[in-house]
Amino acid sequence: MTPSFSSSHDDKRQSQGGPANVRLQAALRRCRPHFFGILVISATVNILYLTPTIYMMQVYDRVLSTGSGTTLLMLSLACLGGLSVIGCLDWIRSRLMVRATARFDAVLSEDTLRAVLTQPSLSRQERSEAMRQFDTLRQGIGGAALLAAFDAPWAPIYILVSFLIHPALGAMSVAACALLVLLAWSNERATHRRLAQANAAAADAYASQGHVSAYAAEVRALGMHEALIERQLRDRAVANDLQITASLAHGNHTGLIKFVRLVLQSAALGLGGYLAINGAIGGGAVFAASLLLSKAVQPIEQLVGSWKGLMAARDSYGQLSRILEAGVPIVRTRLPEPTGLVDVEQITVLTPQSERVALADINFRVEPGELIGIVGLSGSGKSSLLRALAGAVTPARGVVRYDGAAYADWDPAQITRHLGYLPQEFALFPGTVKGNISRFASETGADPQAIDDAVIAAARAVGAHDSIVRLPAGYETLIGHGGVGLSAGQTQRIALARALYGDPKILILDEPNAHLDAEADYALIQLLSCLKAKGVTVILAAHSGDILASVDKLLMLRNGRVARFGPLNDAIARPLNLHKMA
Repeated sequence: MTPSFSSSHDDKRQSQGGPANVRLQAALRRCRPHFFGILVISATVNILYLTPTIYMMQVYDRVLSTGSGTTLLMLSLACLGGLSVIGCLDWIRSRLMVRATARFDAVLSEDTLRAVLTQPSLSRQERSEAMRQFDTLRQGIGGAALLAAFDAPWAPIYILVSFLIHPALGAMSVAACALLVLLAWSNERATHRRLAQANAAAADAYASQGHVSAYAAEVRALGMHEALIERQLRDRAVANDLQITASLAHGNHTGLIKFVRLVLQSAALGLGGYLAINGAIGGGAVFAASLLLSKAVQPIEQLVGSWKGLMAARDSYGQLSRILEAGVPIVRTRLPEPTGLVDVEQITVLTPQSERVALADINFRVEPGELIGIVGLSGSGKSSLLRALAGAVTPARGVVRYDGAAYADWDPAQITRHLGYLPQEFALFPGTVKGNISRFASETGADPQAIDDAVIAAARAVGAHDSIVRLPAGYETLIGHGGVGLSAGQTQRIALARALYGDPKILILDEPNAHLDAEADYALIQLLSCLKAKGVTVILAAHSGDILASVDKLLMLRNGRVARFGPLNDAIARPLNLHKMA
């Protein structure tokens, strides 16, 4: 049976807003009906687990003493009925666990993905690991550890029955539980930090391997494969050593707990035998004592056995809290459509991870319809500035304004429709050529005919239409990660068409002619002239003097600061010696 939740949209709305831990707790609260059902079933099952114990005692105390076959038959039928109910309830409980994980996924997966894709403050590794962390937590919700946690509160039932059989047996059960809890605490102390270090090292190793694998062709061409294989093996060895150390520590405690549990079971059997010899209890109670103690300590042993998964789920909870904290959705007022006015007010941008200043105190203004060129040596901050203008990174200080409103005050869905952005890395995604150009608008329910018209118009504008229709399936040609199967020039043209899709009022282009031939470069210059005539604001970074000759103003960057900003003149445009800026 496929889980179905008619209130999934309501669930999502209720999970939004507030601190991250509140949002996670809200998602867990949406699973409360399932958890309550599991709790009730666990209580019933744990009571019914007394059936074999009662059956054994009655066989010894009634059947053997009376020799009654009828009594044995009735007791056996009653025992079979109780065990059948246990089987049915366990089946229902397992399905409730599955439904709980499905509800959790339905409530929170969209928020997690939105935070990953919309929050520039997250690192690349946090983004790549976010859904894995989400799935780890989701699996923890439906795992054996949670079932053991639901069973643990009912251990006192078995202890109480042990006390009813004889106080000495009850006292032994209490001591056994206390000893195993102490060993479980020792296991936590011994393994938590080691498991955290092992998981972090493994995540780093996987992230590094994923990056290297994505550029396998370049690695082969540069002859770097042997060196990178050795580095990856070293990273894996570090992660494996940490994992082995944590696993050995965990295995030591698991083995010790199992040994202690078996010793205690045998001790309970021995104590029961001693009490039976002295006439304090019946023969059936001897075996019942061992079974009851086993059931009392079983949840503790199960929790320790699934400790690695439990700790992974706990760490994932903390990671998701930080990710969701960065992505708390805010409802924005819908502002008037932008005209193309851009104000950059004293922005400072830091490089990801290293916190090095990439840009400092950048301040300039672009009027609607102006064409601005950005120049500077490599590492001067051109791409960082364009990323900040496009909203791909958030300035550590200062603000970028469109038509007077800060970027953060715009509704993201509204402002991005009026922004066209060509990143330095073209970043095409798995799907069709049409899907990439249209920014996958069909996924959001846009009109198919309108999408087709806008895609073709954008492709024609950048001169990509003729090359696209020559592809095996034209606009429906499937491309892989990063535009696999296309030349660099084709990839750049498709990415440029994506930037122009929907006739944005502001275009932000990072080296738009880097992979274009002379004919395509000339066509791009003509396109910029047409865009300027339409009143489109264009801000671009380039090294070509030809394309820069068409700009209205030039912004020169040096060491992350504005060295000059003003109207273009022939001395700067032809020739343009950037090395004099160093």
